[in-house]
Amino acid sequence: MSGIPAHTLNDGATLPAIGLGTWPMDDAQAERAVRTALDLGYRLIDTAANYRNETGVGRAIARSGVPREEIVVTTKLPGRHHGYEETLASFEESRRRLGLEQVDLYLIHWPLPRVGKYVDSWRAMIRLREEGLVRSIGVSNFTIEHIERLGKETGALPAVNQIELHPYLPQEELRAFHAERNIVTESWTPLGRGTGLLQDPVVVTIAEAHGVTPGQVVLRWHTQLGALPIPKSADAERQRQNLDLFGFTLAPAQMLAIADRVPRRTGGDPEVHEEF
Repeated sequence: MSGIPAHTLNDGATLPAIGLGTWPMDDAQAERAVRTALDLGYRLIDTAANYRNETGVGRAIARSGVPREEIVVTTKLPGRHHGYEETLASFEESRRRLGLEQVDLYLIHWPLPRVGKYVDSWRAMIRLREEGLVRSIGVSNFTIEHIERLGKETGALPAVNQIELHPYLPQEELRAFHAERNIVTESWTPLGRGTGLLQDPVVVTIAEAHGVTPGQVVLRWHTQLGALPIPKSADAERQRQNLDLFGFTLAPAQMLAIADRVPRRTGGDPEVHEEF
């Protein structure tokens, strides 16, 4: 599917405006889902060491027939490997499982502020980028304070911050902070898993008005915010729908109505959540 816009990162690299998430697939499920997604036109694939499916993702890429340089592969550093040397070693493990010479986007999965080693990991990631082993570096689930500390202590800001973002958690302050610093906002759980969002009467009515699905409405809401959603799906038709977002536009009143709801998280609070 052509016509997918792209985001330009603060390091000059680009990311497609939508990607495929792979949690919680196992290796076999991830291989099938990524092969299907690549056939449909997805070019941004998101995995992590903690998803335990990097091997399956790598197999799908190798067997897809799509030129490697067209695919943006994201993986993430797990909490148990925070620290400078630990990060370098963990990256090599991820690269081996993926079967890749270079990882396109490498993220710190959670900041783990109590552990207090995320700046050390960030310095290691800067080194990986300088050595050409990683094209772009970023973070996931970082707050404004965490990102400011990275900039202050290393002089380097992330290209991406992947955060929980959906109409129940619009993250206005953090998105504005990102925009001021040319940091791309990626959305995990973009469809508000477990919230009933796709059955919400407001979302359903807007979908009917545009002749699209509720999921397409919510993902289009993300793209019009300037965020980059990475919905997970193993179903080919759902993958196709999720990619087909750029033939309609939500009106300003519809954008406001979609996010007019009581805020709630579906995942962990970055200030206290620990995932190793």
